[in-house]
Parts: sequence; C-alpha cells; structure tokens
Amino acid sequence: MGNDIDVHLGKRLRRRRRLLGLTQQQLAGTVGVRFQQIQKYECGANRISASRLWQLSEALEVPVGYFYDGLSDADRRELATENSGEGGEMFARKETLDLIRAYYQLGERPRRRLLDLAKSLNGETDAA
Repeated sequence: MGNDIDVHLGKRLRRRRRLLGLTQQQLAGTVGVRFQQIQKYECGANRISASRLWQLSEALEVPVGYFYDGLSDADRRELATENSGEGGEMFARKETLDLIRAYYQLGERPRRRLLDLAKSLNGETDAA
C-alpha cells in the first residue's frame, strides 16, 4: 500500500501546485530542492518525508492533512480505480484547472449562473 499512498500524495501535490499556478521550478525553489525532486514526488517515484511534507504544505498553503484526503478505508479501493481510470486525470488537465480558477474568481451569483448554464448545456435539470 505504501506505493499507492506515495502516488496519491504526489497527485495531491501536483493538483494543488497547478491550482495555484506554480511551476515545479517555483515550488522547488520555495522548499529548497531541485525541480526534478518535485517531479519525482508528483509521480510517486520518491517518498515525501514528514519534514518535506510540512514545507510543501506551508508553500502550498494547505494543512498537511490535505495530502491524505481520500485515503480513508472506504476510499482506498477507489484510489486503485482512480489511478487506472480517467477520474483522477480529469483534474490534472490544464483546461480543468484553468476553468476552476476562472470559476472561483467570479462572484457567487455569476458562479451559480455559470453552473446552471453548464448543466443546461449537458441536458441536466436543477432539482433545487
């Protein structure tokens, strides 16, 4: 299970870094490593030590627990599926992260209207 956890932490690291619009080089400079080390963390090739995880959480402005979100007993089975399926890769796409950033820059009312529009384009109806 150790390798699955390393991969999960790496995916969470990559997702947050991209969401903040940071390059691997920028994050590496902040925590005092080379960008290749960030690459290795993100793909799960290298384990992240406790002290490095603390530094990364500070640099990415998230609690350390953020990296472990999704690793409950029930979610471990889903993790194996996510690693092989498209579900986890959807959030790794640049266009998805760009859309999320743009969405959260809007006010609450425009966000709701955009969400309603997206649902209507997809043929969904709002039950609320």
